[in-house]
Amino acid sequence: MSTLINFYREIVTLAAQDSFVVLDRTNKEFDYRIHYHPEFEINFIKNGKGLKRIVGDSIEEIDDAELALVGPNLYHSWELNNCKKKDIHEITIQFRYDLFGDFLLSKRLMTPIKVMFNRSVHGILFSKQIAETLTPRLMKISKLDGLKCFLEITSILYDLANSRNQRLLSTFTSENVNFEEDDKMKLIYDYIQNNFSKKMTLEEVAGIVNMTIISFNRFLKKRTGKTFVDYINSIRIGYASRLLAEKDLSIAEIAFKSGYNNIGNFNRVFKNLKKCTPSQYRDDFSVFRRIM
Repeated sequence: MSTLINFYREIVTLAAQDSFVVLDRTNKEFDYRIHYHPEFEINFIKNGKGLKRIVGDSIEEIDDAELALVGPNLYHSWELNNCKKKDIHEITIQFRYDLFGDFLLSKRLMTPIKVMFNRSVHGILFSKQIAETLTPRLMKISKLDGLKCFLEITSILYDLANSRNQRLLSTFTSENVNFEEDDKMKLIYDYIQNNFSKKMTLEEVAGIVNMTIISFNRFLKKRTGKTFVDYINSIRIGYASRLLAEKDLSIAEIAFKSGYNNIGNFNRVFKNLKKCTPSQYRDDFSVFRRIM
């Protein structure tokens, strides 16, 4: 299992007050590294025939459309592989276990969902029939607001939990995750989330987890695949992307709110990470992100 060193912990864009994130995007290619995160993830893919799905120790080539649920801390990835399509439609919904809480999940009505959550530590592939049935609802979910979106996600989870011909994907679960290191990563993530609009130093953030600079750099690279500067930029540009998609603010305002005092530097970093300018990103309706 030495290949585990290649897996990294993805930091999902969910602040403490957020309930879930919905990403609706059309991709020309998939280049995601194998990763894991403590959030649940519903992943729907259309026009993806030939993509390679990796969930735990399960590696399969997918058909034109599929719908899967990946449980907390289970390694997963979807890769381009043999897919020739240029309009792969992906809808991803990520949420924490506490979106519902133990009290609600203990109720008889929620039993199917609770059982499904427990089984999702292996990853669950749903039937093509249920994927096709839910396609119209999944295609609309990013357009819903607030409580309506939450209720629809809950309804979709309930329909998935009660659907037939579910298949577990991985023979192993996520028990081998180092939760002590995850706790440190969460401290780092929470601190940066609360302070990314300000100037931060490497020494300052390393001190949060009582690490030397050398140890911190090694730890961060192992967990995220990024250097300190690259990681800070990814958080800031991720926040800027959200503002570009959801707020009617000027590029200069967004740059400042995202922690960049120099608009030229902001544009350079943004284009390096997103392969387009902030203005082009705002005009590109192939990506839609809603966080609630």
